[in-house]
Amino acid sequence: MKTLFLIAILTGLTGIFQSSKSMYEVTKLDDSITIDANWDKEVWQRIPALTINNYMGEKPEHFPHVESKLAYDKEAIYVIFKVNDQYVRAVAQKHQDGVFKDSCVEFFFSPETHSDNGYFNLEMNCGGKMLFHHQLKPRKDSKHISPEDIDQIMVAHSLPDRIEEEITEPTTWTVEYRIPFSILKKYHDLEVPQSGTIWRANLYKCADDTSHPHWLTWSKVDFPRPNFHLPDFFGELKFR
Repeated sequence: MKTLFLIAILTGLTGIFQSSKSMYEVTKLDDSITIDANWDKEVWQRIPALTINNYMGEKPEHFPHVESKLAYDKEAIYVIFKVNDQYVRAVAQKHQDGVFKDSCVEFFFSPETHSDNGYFNLEMNCGGKMLFHHQLKPRKDSKHISPEDIDQIMVAHSLPDRIEEEITEPTTWTVEYRIPFSILKKYHDLEVPQSGTIWRANLYKCADDTSHPHWLTWSKVDFPRPNFHLPDFFGELKFR
């Protein structure tokens, strides 16, 4: 009797854990998307958003409202972010600079059901500058995505390239990009996703060197200080 009771408790806890895991369904597209940072265009209106509303460290005084949507076709994955923000800056001068210090949104993903073979981290500030690496071991064994490959990623953003004087009034901004699967295949042995494919991922918002820093996550990260390079806490992307 005690054994059955213990099994019931463990089964219940497993169910709670599974139901609390962040999961998002990535919509299949019939045609490619025009990359123009327009959150309200028709194709995105038909696709539900995920919300980046968990945080790391102490709860920030400034807590922007952040949403993202993802979609894919046979050639690429598409990502758009919308941020209702304040205290906005963008001073990174080129790709692979420390864009996480600016007002920044990030997409970390393992193109399979685990992270044993590494993961990608694409970090983009509000001015469209990106840091894009493939991490075999978090922060220890990583490879920069080449300039030639970055040039193949279509990017659009609603704010100027550089914002040196911090914007202190409420500001809504968007960034949108298209990552060809052909680029990812150069760094990771992956198959082009189809209906039923599952990737592991997390999406983030940060602003390390602004006047109001914060570290927000989509999939909750249980760690005592801000650290986005924790693939064990990635949620799931399920391709429809």
